[in-house]
Amino acid sequence: MLKNRSFVKKTRKGGVVKIVQEHYLRDDVWCGVVGCPSCKSTNAILQPECLNVQSSLCPTSHFIIPDTNVVCKQIDILEESCIKHVIFLQTVLQEVKHLSASTYKRIRDAIANPEKKFYVFSNEHHKETYVEREKDESPNDRNDRAIRVATQWYQKHMLDNQFSTDVVLLTNDVANKEKAVREKLTVYTMYEYVMALTDSPELMDKLSAGDLDDDQDGLTKKNQIIFTEYLPLSKIQNAVKAGRLIQGTFQSSRDNYMEGYVRVYGEERDIFIKGLESINRAIQDDVVAVELLPKEEWTKPSGLVCKDVDDHENENVETVGLENATKEEKPDTYLTDSLPSGKIVGIIKRNWRQYCGILLPNPNPNATRFLFRAADRRIPRIRILTRQSSNLFGQRIIVSVDAWQRNRRYPEGHFVKRLGPIGDKETESEVLLIEHNVPYQQFSQGVLNDLPALPWEINDNDVKQREDLRHLTICSIDPPGCTDIDDALHAKALENGNYEVGVHIADVSHFIKPGTAIDTEAANRGTTVYLAEKRIDMVPELLSSNLCSLRSNVD
Repeated sequence: MLKNRSFVKKTRKGGVVKIVQEHYLRDDVWCGVVGCPSCKSTNAILQPECLNVQSSLCPTSHFIIPDTNVVCKQIDILEESCIKHVIFLQTVLQEVKHLSASTYKRIRDAIANPEKKFYVFSNEHHKETYVEREKDESPNDRNDRAIRVATQWYQKHMLDNQFSTDVVLLTNDVANKEKAVREKLTVYTMYEYVMALTDSPELMDKLSAGDLDDDQDGLTKKNQIIFTEYLPLSKIQNAVKAGRLIQGTFQSSRDNYMEGYVRVYGEERDIFIKGLESINRAIQDDVVAVELLPKEEWTKPSGLVCKDVDDHENENVETVGLENATKEEKPDTYLTDSLPSGKIVGIIKRNWRQYCGILLPNPNPNATRFLFRAADRRIPRIRILTRQSSNLFGQRIIVSVDAWQRNRRYPEGHFVKRLGPIGDKETESEVLLIEHNVPYQQFSQGVLNDLPALPWEINDNDVKQREDLRHLTICSIDPPGCTDIDDALHAKALENGNYEVGVHIADVSHFIKPGTAIDTEAANRGTTVYLAEKRIDMVPELLSSNLCSLRSNVD
């Protein structure tokens, strides 16, 4: 079945073109359920009698269909080993890919893990689940409707094929949930689903802060507006083009948490930002929009080492030290050595990542809200909820940022992972790798599948295609005991009195072909990273220390 989709697109020069796309709908897009009599799938992975978690809301076996917001905000929960048999709709994956490349990669890696039993359903190409956008319907509303239609199809499909397995839609969108309830779908928010799990209480700590009820610790002053509201992105883009605002990357000061700079591409001088109000919730590496202050308001760094409050950090996380922290020194007259200064009025792109650090104590013995202090001093305190604080004190942990509301002194986030005791060598090494964004995970099965089979030997064809230099005396420049010898040298006196110097480099491309999984992983890692006690290989050890290592007396 063929459908045509047309839309209007604006060109760079301001013109308008109409684009028509052919969209094919099929009746052979299978459900992915093992033993389904209606489908002829050869790669079915969803077990109809699955009961991975004990839940008071879903006591029987069920599949999960998350919407886009759940995937983007709750990726840490979806990666947990107890969460299995999840159906990812094509609509959702397309939206996630557009919104966050890093989240899309993480969910794709999880889908590739056979133990998770994650299934991708191409609902946009199924003739019974494809929906066209209605008149005056927003793209977001259309996608929400497509998700509900696919969920409804799955529920009916399970009943028609005599399966007792339920299909649960997870959404944090209030309007989408209300519509799903009216359509008689089984639907819950992520908060409701996780809180009902009786055998996985640790998942509660990983709930995104946006899904949690406000705490009862008395730590929040509601309706207290601290920061200026951001300008809409459309106004920011127009103002940047007109030169009224400046786009750059925010760099926080390591010595003074109330100061920072915005680096502007192509400009020699940075824009100085002073005071929490002017920083306006920007975090290290965020792409921001800056309004340049009048020249008479320009200032300079204070030269002081100023840390965020340390004493009684959790006593009142919204107000302690805020009064003094947000007061900016206003110079009476323009200083000759002042720097171009400005204030952040909007966020163009958030570049948040997972942060390593420690949990700070709370004087309240019944508290569930705590402050997290990152190892990177440029990162502000992060407010998280946890019910296992007694097990996290004295440990290095990982936390993700979820949101920073304008009436909050600190951003809100959630607990991700415990690394190990503070001061432990393995723990601190892992912190270094994470903080410097060094990929250190084990190579995936897809990468290992690209390795040559053992035993591997040089064949006659290899000898014909290469120059034989085994008669030369060649030495490595690597230290004794090194196993990944990827370069070597030789020197030979010539008859004319000159010297021939040869540089020999291991030909890794003989084993790594362009576009393969191992090629992509090597490009992502970029180099082998050496620590005091170990190294992180760019390619698997079979290549780095064996087949592509220039070892003595080995062909």
